[in-house]
Amino acid sequence: MTALSGRGLPRTIGRMSDQPAPRFGAMTLDEFIGTLSSATPSPGGGSASAVAAACGAALVAMVAALSTDRPKYAAYAGSHARHGAAGRELAGRLMALADEDAAAYGAFAAALKLPRETDAEKTARSTAIRAAARVAAEVPLRTLGACRDVVTAAEALAGRSNLNAASDLAVASRLAEAAAHGAAENVLVNLPSLADEALAGSMRDRVAAMLVETEELAEATRAFVEGGELREPAAAEPAAGAGSAAGGGGA
Repeated sequence: MTALSGRGLPRTIGRMSDQPAPRFGAMTLDEFIGTLSSATPSPGGGSASAVAAACGAALVAMVAALSTDRPKYAAYAGSHARHGAAGRELAGRLMALADEDAAAYGAFAAALKLPRETDAEKTARSTAIRAAARVAAEVPLRTLGACRDVVTAAEALAGRSNLNAASDLAVASRLAEAAAHGAAENVLVNLPSLADEALAGSMRDRVAAMLVETEELAEATRAFVEGGELREPAAAEPAAGAGSAAGGGGA
């Protein structure tokens, strides 16, 4: 629910949607799937997309961990440390976004239920809907950005990590790519309620650009995985220890 505070939502929404924020990360997998499949609208596709991308991020971290301290991959130690940490951070960020998405939907649903008998009530309700819709669009937009970051890390590790775990990077890229499209759908569905075509157009452009970038990185990841070969260390590969700089593919 913290994502909704300080974002300009009217106090009325805060009172109507005052309920414990969902914590999907604290649930068992069975509990989350049971909640997702129930006859309640939240969690929905936005939260499911974030959780799927979190799984992809965790796979990125796993591949980095499986590559650490392996002499054959010593030249890539800096990438393992950097992208392993990124995968762990992204997994946590995406699980938090799953919670925020459900909370944003709750606030939007509460705004729709505001009274509209008088002109003043109609004005207040319209203002509340626009404010809640903006948050409901911004949260999955951030999820989309995190999905792009997952495939960025996966692509950077492909061909620079344990080849026995390379297929897990391909899986990570597919999870993050699918989740990116899911997040995009949840941005776009809220744009008509913004009543601000300039802002809506800007968000559409950002969605389109991030989807293209995500798809290209995901495809590149899978191409490196399918190639089955190691490639040169990253240009900015930091030395993880003396003599482990770029250039040597150590055996």
